[in-house]
Amino acid sequence: MQEEQQNFSRESSSLVVDIAVVGAGAAGFFAAITAKQMQPQARVSLFERGNHPLKKVGLTGGGRCNLTNSFAAVTDLKQVYPRGHQFLRRLFKSFNHEDAIAWFQKAGVPLVTQADHCVFPQSQDAQTIVKTLMKEAECMGVELHYRHTFTGLSPMDDGHLSLAFREAKPVICRQTIITTGGSPTQKGLEPFLKMQHQIEEPVPSLFTFALNEPALTQLMGAVIPHVRLSIPATKLCSAGILLITHWGMSGPATLKLSSYAARFLHERHYHCPISINWTGKTNQQKVAEDLLHQQRLHPQKQMSTTKVFELPTRVWHYLLQRSTLNPDTRWCDLGKKALHKLVEVLTNDGYLVEGKGTFKEEFVTCGGVSLQSIYANTLESKVIPGLYFAGEILDVDGITGGFNLQAAWTTGYVAGKSAASTFGRESEH
Repeated sequence: MQEEQQNFSRESSSLVVDIAVVGAGAAGFFAAITAKQMQPQARVSLFERGNHPLKKVGLTGGGRCNLTNSFAAVTDLKQVYPRGHQFLRRLFKSFNHEDAIAWFQKAGVPLVTQADHCVFPQSQDAQTIVKTLMKEAECMGVELHYRHTFTGLSPMDDGHLSLAFREAKPVICRQTIITTGGSPTQKGLEPFLKMQHQIEEPVPSLFTFALNEPALTQLMGAVIPHVRLSIPATKLCSAGILLITHWGMSGPATLKLSSYAARFLHERHYHCPISINWTGKTNQQKVAEDLLHQQRLHPQKQMSTTKVFELPTRVWHYLLQRSTLNPDTRWCDLGKKALHKLVEVLTNDGYLVEGKGTFKEEFVTCGGVSLQSIYANTLESKVIPGLYFAGEILDVDGITGGFNLQAAWTTGYVAGKSAASTFGRESEH
């Protein structure tokens, strides 16, 4: 009788659910839908801090939602996941990009794969993905609760977990999946630090570079298709499209390097040398041969009038001047010393990064709950049974191109499946 009275008291002062998912982003929705799908009889509730679930999903890919990648150009996950690639390699056996594509197509979303291997909804509208996830959750019977700001959790004597929310009553559940996203500072991860989880310091990833080079930034808007960026005296490098901006550099090549070098740059307060290979070719001799070929083809032409290495005309003029060559110089007047200087500028042009900008479409952090604190196969906490993590709160992050959302789908699926399996076993006893 006393136990029944305690249960009644607990249920009247708290919301009691079976599986609670904290954070209504990509990983959170996928975890909740997966858990409910596997255990239809379970009460699965999704708790959102504000009033706009999936807000970040609606912003990704410039509002088009680059939801995954074909991975056709990926030979090693380390290329696209600077942190967590070995961890994801294992999880991809449970749910990978092909599974994600099949899932959304089954949900009625036609998809298109671009030449750069990025996968988008055919509608080119991120709201298609947002509405699909919302609809799937609703149809499955997942409960969505707004204005629930998570502040912490604690294990109960009976094995349940008690979740605390600011200005909302506590929630008691059997399993909890935390998908609250990346935190720009360690303060946002304090609840998990207090629970004795190992935390990797969060630092920004995916950002642009600020340069104090007026002659270069005057070329803002210029797009160079094949560039290699590197940080001298390190193995940190990237390749791809470079965009010149009014503050410095952006584009895929820049964002990739910012991801690879996230901790390196943070430790140096975003001040370090950077080298630009404007041709994308790693062999200087081959670059020299290409220039000599132009010389043989157009000996009497002015160098400025010739298209080389797919460089925009004004960028080519800038690089000629940076090589101390007059753009009006004829190819036949290009001597060996000037050729050497031009090759050096084209393949190893040095600048100084003097700060970082932001990548407004997609805020990503490097760091979070350490992978050492969770079981790799289930994403369950090694510290608190029944607690799972998924999404960007984990120390897993990728470069641009749909890889971060794929990590959200994968970890959300595995956490949801694991929580549902545990609930199923408990229900049998």
